[in-house]
Amino acid sequence: MRTTGLKIGLLASNPSLYSNRRIIEAAESRGHEIQFFNIKNCYMKLDATRPEIHYRGGLVLNELDAVIPRIRPSMTFYACTLLRQFESLGIYCLNNSDAIAQSRDKLRALQLLLDNGLDIPTTGFANSPLDTGDLINMVGGAPLIIKLLEGTQGKGVVLAETRKAAESVINAFKSLNANILVQEFIKESSGKDLRCFVVDGKVVASIQRVAAPGEFRANIHQGGRAELIKITPEERRIAIKAAKAMELKVAGVDLIRSNKGPLLLEVNSSPGLEGIETATNEDIAAKMIMAIEKQLAGRRKADATSAK
Repeated sequence: MRTTGLKIGLLASNPSLYSNRRIIEAAESRGHEIQFFNIKNCYMKLDATRPEIHYRGGLVLNELDAVIPRIRPSMTFYACTLLRQFESLGIYCLNNSDAIAQSRDKLRALQLLLDNGLDIPTTGFANSPLDTGDLINMVGGAPLIIKLLEGTQGKGVVLAETRKAAESVINAFKSLNANILVQEFIKESSGKDLRCFVVDGKVVASIQRVAAPGEFRANIHQGGRAELIKITPEERRIAIKAAKAMELKVAGVDLIRSNKGPLLLEVNSSPGLEGIETATNEDIAAKMIMAIEKQLAGRRKADATSAK
């Protein structure tokens, strides 16, 4: 069921990004009014009788029907606070504040995935440099991957090919009080991973990302390329289950093929559209708008029923 004429806010940081432009185009093409709101220019009034969210110049955003959050990592804390205010006003958020917050905590996210019976590469986490040797052994020794907890788009990810290199990198990160994960290196993946784009409980598109020559990270932002690929029913099941475990309506689920079967790498709450839309020719932005239409149509039907 399609609901037309919705007022939608796109909460992000850069209106010129491909993903944000495509979402605006998709919403307008489906008959909705959509506005871009820079997260930094939003502010709120906490009040028992009239809570409000304002935008630069005093524009009040309380009348929005829905918000699409596209949150860069550096804005996670403030953006999630804003989303909680939208949620308290009854404004639908395509990904809610709790789901985004837990997806951005990489360690918590991995724990949630494991709690839901999903497999990940063997991972270690520690704080004291005295634990470095045992931490390396825990994931099967070198070569291994070292990740900054706050990293994104392949940044803050290092391949340590020898034990000595691993010890040096781990201790260097720890000397800076950085939170890190160490993870087994899946050699047989050969610099490839899968990105499954999940919208409203369905995989709407999939690509294989292939690392640039001499690079082990397959991220598009690190020079990787996207290829069309047919995922297996098991990979589809895992992607859907991972998005559900993280309570995300929109998610980019990253998998890697190993000798043990598919392993989950990460679940992204603000996945980019450019690489996957270009490779698959799928209108993913429209599917995101349709998920909002479906949710609000269901909500209005429930409200009408309860009013009788």
